[in-house]
Amino acid sequence: VVGIENVKDADLIIEAVFETMAIKKDVFGKLDQFAKPGAVLATNTSYLDVNQIAAMTKRPQDVLGMHFFSPANVMKLCEIVRGEKTAPDALMTAVAVAKRIAKVPVVVGVCDGFVGNRMLAARGKQAEKFLFEGALPQQVDAVLTKFGMPMGPFAMGDLAGLDIGWRSRQDRGIKSEIADAICEAGRFGQKTGKGYYKYEAGSRSPLPDPEIEKLIEETTAKLGLKRRQIDDQEILERLMYPMINEGARILEEKIAARPSDIDVVWLYGYGWPIYRGGPMFYADQVGLKTIAERLSFYAKQTNDPSLEPTPLLKRLADEGKTFASLAKG
Repeated sequence: VVGIENVKDADLIIEAVFETMAIKKDVFGKLDQFAKPGAVLATNTSYLDVNQIAAMTKRPQDVLGMHFFSPANVMKLCEIVRGEKTAPDALMTAVAVAKRIAKVPVVVGVCDGFVGNRMLAARGKQAEKFLFEGALPQQVDAVLTKFGMPMGPFAMGDLAGLDIGWRSRQDRGIKSEIADAICEAGRFGQKTGKGYYKYEAGSRSPLPDPEIEKLIEETTAKLGLKRRQIDDQEILERLMYPMINEGARILEEKIAARPSDIDVVWLYGYGWPIYRGGPMFYADQVGLKTIAERLSFYAKQTNDPSLEPTPLLKRLADEGKTFASLAKG
């Protein structure tokens, strides 16, 4: 049945339109007109402010996020995003429905990117920096696949489509010289046969491309940047530790209730290797003192104050405690 007016008998409505706030607001304004009283109105947004979306209705208590991870027929995770006015019964309905359809629900708060994508952005920022400093996509990705992840950030970008991020950067007035140059060359990833890698006809296997190496070197030369050799240990630490730091910030802000919730998000939404237990569990294994010290070191080395350990991480490190100790009160 086509037409938004036909939602009138539904108990739960899940919106999955394009990831643009104006479109989401328009849809929710219409849903408010046609949905029956008490129906749960869910948005599948992966980044946007659920409170702003809820404000388009006269029933913000019935509005929440149900962020299904892509591809939704494979990935088990569903982030249930609790808005500031979401009612407990709406939240319980969303959690129950997610379980009924064999998903793993994790309740999270409202912020840009929620839990998973917010931490992924911290990793992505470092991955991009490596290209400017001296690494190539295949080196960065190999470090992560060796760690146990199904793919690295650049192969993942090619799979998702590089034009999506490019369009988003243009909307926000943000520049990323290497990524922009790749898109300007018509390289959007697997769908065009070329992105950070090249792909042979009918194959999804990424192959290193000398053209990309040349493009990266030319772009950094134009910017007057001196490239250097970067070892795999530095790549691993700078990809993982800022993500863990962001996880600590998420706990500070009470976006996630407990460290294990963050681990569940990464295990079921991003293919984190099960034997490593999730990023916060992994942090406890490495030692929070080590992670805090290395973050401070990289903050100074790369002139990036955002890498300094968060107050929570610093406090736990100083006290010789773990993230797991937070669950014990």
